[in-house]
Amino acid sequence: MDRIGVVDTMFARYDMGAEAVDELEACPGFDTTFEVVRRTVPGFKDLGVACKRLIEQEGCLIVVALGMPGKAAIDQVCAHEASQGIMQAQLMTSTHILEVFVHENEEEDPEKLAVVCINRARKHAVNAYWMLYEPEQLTRNAGRGIRQGYEDAGPLVG
Repeated sequence: MDRIGVVDTMFARYDMGAEAVDELEACPGFDTTFEVVRRTVPGFKDLGVACKRLIEQEGCLIVVALGMPGKAAIDQVCAHEASQGIMQAQLMTSTHILEVFVHENEEEDPEKLAVVCINRARKHAVNAYWMLYEPEQLTRNAGRGIRQGYEDAGPLVG
């Protein structure tokens, strides 16, 4: 059976991992074609190694990495470093890791920020599924300004 990994953090202020897992469990083939493996790490700088371990030690074919950088300038620097670690893990394993960060400064209203978390986690979970099983879905949406977390931007021209 195939495996899709989901890694999230305790530092996040919303349980995006649960949203991603729930969305994947609603996809065709769950329990017959693939299973979901979830791991939680303390902070987003721990995501890269957790993703790499899911790929190399637990056989995940793709991983969704979820994190929530805070508002402070140091959090933005750390998010960049975490992103570098995730990219390095992708290159080292030749496996896609979908980085799903929701920055606390994206929305001032906690309820609106929670909606961004839900939307982004769920849409990227579907993207991971499509990358493995229905890549034509991604191609069909190329150039359409599709966004995860907010309303779609739309294409530049009709």
